[in-house]
Amino acid sequence: IPVVMAGVLGIYGLIVAVIITQSVSKDSYSAYDGYAHLTAGLCCGLSGLAAGIAIGIVGDAGVRAVGQNENLFVGLILILIFAEALGLYGLIVALILSQASESCTG
Repeated sequence: IPVVMAGVLGIYGLIVAVIITQSVSKDSYSAYDGYAHLTAGLCCGLSGLAAGIAIGIVGDAGVRAVGQNENLFVGLILILIFAEALGLYGLIVALILSQASESCTG
């Protein structure tokens, strides 16, 4: 289960990458747009990294604990869901940041 949940974090990054690449255009791409897209990518990537570390730590300790006491399985799943939520929050913020645009005139 932890491996599948960690794989979903990679899908989050792919979603953000596709959205960013669709909004890049040759004609009008300002520095503001570039920094907004950089920030969106970093937000999704770093929150995915933090969620992956949390899932790895919880998954390791949780699988060992479930091996000793099967009643801890539901608690393990709940904690893994909370760790996955870190990556989901990063995806949401990255989607909001990637939609920001500003046209520079001057």
